[in-house]
Amino acid sequence: MSKDLTTIISEAAALTDDEVITKALSRDVDLPHGAGTAVLITLDNGHDHTRPNTLGPRSLRELNNAIDAALARDDIAAICITGKPFILAAGADLTGVAKLTDADQAEAITRIGHEVYAKLTTASVPTFTFYNGLALGGGLEIGLHCTYRTVSSSAAGLALPECFLGMVPAWGGAYLLPNLIGADNAVTVIIENPLNNNRMLKGPQAHQLGIADAIFDGADFLERSLDWAGQVISGKITVERPEVDRGAAWDEAVARGREIADAKVSGAAPAPYKALELITAAKHQDRLAAFERENQAMRSLLLSDELRSGLYAFDLVQKRARKPAGAPESWLARPVTKIGVVGAGLMAGQLALLFLRRLQLPVVISDVDQERVDRGIAYVHSEIDKLRSKGRINDDTVNRFKALITGTTDYADYADCEFVIEAVFEELAVKKQVFGELEKYVSAETILATNTSSLSVTEMAAELDHPQRVLGFHFFNPVAVLPLLEVARGERTDDETVATALAVAKKLKKNAVIVSDAPAFVVNRLLTRLMGEVIAAIDEGTPIEVADNALRPLGLPMTPMVLTQLVGPAIALHVAETLNAKLGDRFGVSPNLRAWVESGRRGLYDWDENGQPYVPGEVKEMFTVGDNASTPEQILERATSALAEEIGLMLQEKVVAAPMDIDLCLILGAGWPFHDGGITPYLDRTGISEKVLGQRFLPRGIASVAQPS
Repeated sequence: MSKDLTTIISEAAALTDDEVITKALSRDVDLPHGAGTAVLITLDNGHDHTRPNTLGPRSLRELNNAIDAALARDDIAAICITGKPFILAAGADLTGVAKLTDADQAEAITRIGHEVYAKLTTASVPTFTFYNGLALGGGLEIGLHCTYRTVSSSAAGLALPECFLGMVPAWGGAYLLPNLIGADNAVTVIIENPLNNNRMLKGPQAHQLGIADAIFDGADFLERSLDWAGQVISGKITVERPEVDRGAAWDEAVARGREIADAKVSGAAPAPYKALELITAAKHQDRLAAFERENQAMRSLLLSDELRSGLYAFDLVQKRARKPAGAPESWLARPVTKIGVVGAGLMAGQLALLFLRRLQLPVVISDVDQERVDRGIAYVHSEIDKLRSKGRINDDTVNRFKALITGTTDYADYADCEFVIEAVFEELAVKKQVFGELEKYVSAETILATNTSSLSVTEMAAELDHPQRVLGFHFFNPVAVLPLLEVARGERTDDETVATALAVAKKLKKNAVIVSDAPAFVVNRLLTRLMGEVIAAIDEGTPIEVADNALRPLGLPMTPMVLTQLVGPAIALHVAETLNAKLGDRFGVSPNLRAWVESGRRGLYDWDENGQPYVPGEVKEMFTVGDNASTPEQILERATSALAEEIGLMLQEKVVAAPMDIDLCLILGAGWPFHDGGITPYLDRTGISEKVLGQRFLPRGIASVAQPS
């Protein structure tokens, strides 16, 4: 590419006319210890910490100009870069990526970063980055190009998250990081952490890995970093770094990365494998050749549907999840000062603990006898003690939480609760009885919420005097981890009830999606349909291992049979029976699933001495199967076609407002991968949605590459 940097930046800037520009504010600083004058460049987009600095073409032009101005001087001893309070930079501004329609545009974006950042590597004076806070992707890579780096002990969110979204670190990170901290540590940062729910580093971890040469407390971080820089330049401190092992350890690290990628995405997403190719080449390649490989990798990845799906999913989680579609006005929410949880089993205990931690309000739990109540209270107390042992709460908080949780066997003790959720046996008659008893004691405005996974909220409320205050409030297990809450609106649920429930969900730090009162709502309905197709293939004669692994190309967090083991085969059977009764034969009830439940086995697999799963003979004998085996490809098409059909029906039934809500539910409630965009982008790009429904779920250009204009 023969264009100069100025021209490339100008052309790229035309694609991002709405870019929030991050300024590169320069000032001279006299370094201590007689080290001379440094130019301190502070990245700042003019907003507070809620809007991080990002680096689009115009912002990179600002940084480029600031670096050029510093390098043009002959009176400076160093160039130092830091960010506005708590934030260096959250990486590249990705808002313009959706507008890219050809490979040259894609390559130009990567080339700009390389050319600007390279000036920090080749500068005639030492360069420093002071990681004062958030530093993601291109934000972290700024420092990798510098001679030295410090990090604040309070910094959080240091990462190269590109593989999580469907990209690779392409502003030098895939080459510079393994050559700085070794291939194995680089695989952790570039592959393992992003593919484990986008895990990030804190300041001490970054220092321990060798990303930063020194670490200082947050209060006077900048002063101490400048002092340290002065000592380095004046020769009072010599920075020593361990020699990187370029022998077999490098290859072993790449092999470990490939195992992680296979386990997490099963070859379904190209980004982690591209990143591993770059790390492999970084072992012997020179810097410029390595950067050219990064340019070429991004040339293809930036135009991939997997990346567009990842950015679509990211946007759903960052924006749509924060303001549920169909939400009533927030001012309709009523105050909640006390919470009731009916039930004292494991799920009820998890709910009680979550309410205590997030709301810090009185919580009362109940059960049919005092022994069960005592067990429930003991569980909550033990979990509080675990939090204290891990240093997450102090002694005062332990005492306060334990004082806030009480138990009872008398529904009259719920009289002053404004929000009561039941977590009892998944049986409609039982839940109706619970609500009928509660209504004798609580006020007419007290919300009665059900954690049901498949039963009708409308039927649950039908015989109550105040059915308008009943709604579904469906959590996902484990309650403390999965962020989704399906808020199910019954036929007579009023706006005040929904608004109050959404306010509670927000305080619980959960992402609510409003769903209609349809059987099993969203996640369980789709997972049950999916698992039903897989177990039907087993019933027909497909070996369990073959059928269970047929969905690997989707990159799901676990296989259908392992998921069934996690939720419990009895629960899976109950939901299948419920949906079969409500929705018909699309939801089959497998005799082998019944046999599994009757056997008392939790899972179908045992593990050999090497830790590898296998299906023991007793399980094979337990199942009655036919002789019509399917191939993995046939099962994948069968299962995804079933999903497309079911989603089409759910949208017709207005279970949710739009396909985006389906995807959001699967991402947040079932851990579906970003590179699939949930499910509808995958069904669109594989042609399944058009084959089954005659149309796409999403217009072209949303979660896919737009057609050139």
